[in-house]
Amino acid sequence: MDITILGIESSCDDTSAAVIRNNVLLSNVIASQAVHIKYGGVIPELASRAHQQNIIPVVDTALKEAGLTPEEIDAIAFTRGPGLLGSLLVGVSFAKGLSIAHNIPMVEVNHLQGHILSHFIDLQDHALPHPGFPFLCLLVSGGHTQIVRVDSPLEMEIIGTTIDDAAGEAFDKCAKVMGLPYPGGPVIDKLAKEGDPNAFTFAHPHVKGEFDYSFSGLKTSFLYTLRDEVKRDPDFIEKHKADLCASLQHTVVDILLDKLIKASNALGIKDIAIGGGVSANSGLRRAIVEEGVRRGWNTFLPEFKFTTDNAAMIAMAGYYRYLRGDFSSLDVSPVARLEELQATHSQKK
Repeated sequence: MDITILGIESSCDDTSAAVIRNNVLLSNVIASQAVHIKYGGVIPELASRAHQQNIIPVVDTALKEAGLTPEEIDAIAFTRGPGLLGSLLVGVSFAKGLSIAHNIPMVEVNHLQGHILSHFIDLQDHALPHPGFPFLCLLVSGGHTQIVRVDSPLEMEIIGTTIDDAAGEAFDKCAKVMGLPYPGGPVIDKLAKEGDPNAFTFAHPHVKGEFDYSFSGLKTSFLYTLRDEVKRDPDFIEKHKADLCASLQHTVVDILLDKLIKASNALGIKDIAIGGGVSANSGLRRAIVEEGVRRGWNTFLPEFKFTTDNAAMIAMAGYYRYLRGDFSSLDVSPVARLEELQATHSQKK
């Protein structure tokens, strides 16, 4: 029997809705918010207002592109967290309203697990490669940096995480110091292609946790390099922008791969996937593939459309929860922090 899931994603500044039948993507609509660019970061209040404006047309378009009516949907999957509380509230509230109006069950999804399970989506015109279980997923975004052991679609364990800043946050903050536009990650990636990755050396952290990360020291090292060099030459950043970006990206990728290699060796797992916004970074994608060739890994890179916040991955994760009969009640509320979300899931068990 076919199972059709409507996914709704509103955790940050992208409003998205998607429809999946089994694991085949029928539609995936995203409305991005340009209003934040001039502020150099996401403004939560503006984000939640934009979600309120976008949510109805986005869901309507997703259903129309899939050629379906709400009555043909088996369940509504929505992002419960983590994310910005005001943004999450819009998606959760809309899911509840749609559920009540059409008597459709709801399934809640952990946004980060959605990124991981995006690797199991197939397109209508062709299947995509899927990792086998168990596999390791390096989950890298603006808010999180984790190594996750995945034993099944519903059994995951975070074996490594950042103790301070996320990799994407380091990219964005270093970009801001250089005067680059927001979001800084894609700009650094573009400029890095023109620079020398060995032009500058930045700090590599020493973290107690075997598979844990830290990026605050790298950020400080980058800032001090700029401060000292700009004293000597006020035009230093402009003259060396490409080399700075290339060296920064090279350092971040080195840090990420170092712990991932250790985790793979320690656990004997050869299927390696990446996910999250930073998984779109060309330097990271190239390094993962090259390392995979050297180490005999089976590497899995997400389609670029699944690296950003999107509802397709939420629908995919919702599909597996639907199969297990893991439904949400109408009194469910959004949860901003990952730790709180994990606590509520532990209480359910």
